Amino acid sequence: MIPRILLLTTAVWLGSCGSIPESKKADQPLVPKARVYVTNEASGDLSVIDAATNQVTATIPLGKRPRGIQISHDKKSLMIALSGSPFAGPGVDKSKLPPPDRAADGVAVLDAITHKLIRMLDVGPDPEQFALNAAGTRLFIANEDAAIASVFDLATVSVIHTVKVGEEPEGVTLSPDGKTVYVTSEDEGTVYAIDAESYKILAKIPVGHRPRSVAFLPDGSKAYVTLESDGAVAVLDARAHKKLRIVQLGDEKVRPMGAVVAPDGKTVYISCGSYGHVMLIDPAKDVPAGAIAVGKRPWGIALSRDGKTMYTANGPSGDVSVVDTASKKEIAKIKVGDRPWGVAVLEE
Repeated sequence: MIPRILLLTTAVWLGSCGSIPESKKADQPLVPKARVYVTNEASGDLSVIDAATNQVTATIPLGKRPRGIQISHDKKSLMIALSGSPFAGPGVDKSKLPPPDRAADGVAVLDAITHKLIRMLDVGPDPEQFALNAAGTRLFIANEDAAIASVFDLATVSVIHTVKVGEEPEGVTLSPDGKTVYVTSEDEGTVYAIDAESYKILAKIPVGHRPRSVAFLPDGSKAYVTLESDGAVAVLDARAHKKLRIVQLGDEKVRPMGAVVAPDGKTVYISCGSYGHVMLIDPAKDVPAGAIAVGKRPWGIALSRDGKTMYTANGPSGDVSVVDTASKKEIAKIKVGDRPWGVAVLEE
């Protein structure tokens, strides 16, 4: 856990948290222009990978259970969700778990150059995934244990609104136009469409069993929701907020988890847990379009800006797969921390 006494005053504004005075620039560490950041849930740290060499260049201690990760729009800051809730898989009797350490909950903000902690944001209990709005002024957070989605204002450094959603919210994604937030409820099997300005619930969409992540097509016409317990992906009309169809990827062993869409919108990539593959969907026809073997139980998934390279965080094997998307082949495997969870790519 990051000690609270190390945190800077909450009066600091996020837009300046990555800035470094001119006098200090000579002391800046040399960092690669393209970096891959991986949160390691069990070891409580962050792996920094040089995307050109596929080598880990740094390991940064964070705190308890780092999972969701976002890069600020100006690329100066990293934001990482930390949770003091105990580890618990599906179906676990929560009454037998140890009590949560709520002092460990929050979103840590790190300088993207020095990797030093700038501050901890108190965003509510058990944050798992979150999204940054288009203006870079607010975070939308899934507070899993509390069954709410919180809106955190970076100017006032406070939670300004909460939305009651289904039990075990996890995935949080903004539509490409920034007007709508989609939040998944694992327990309820639904997706909540929330207006990003008024915070009103626009729709509650039944999708299937244990929805985990959401990815939108670049034009905002459709959204793809992974259904871990169904071996499938739900396709939503992202303008009418309705389910269109189900794309079956296999049986319950496939376990779809993360989702990302190619920059050109022509391929949807789905990390498939214990199946050890990334499955491809053709969004023009909404049909499976192949599979790529990666590491054990891939979860977090991310693409380079040009879409030519994909990264998956493989939990049990403690590594990251690097995939060439043109050849659909794994080209490298990088050892990171214990139980890698989230992945983000920063390109200068």
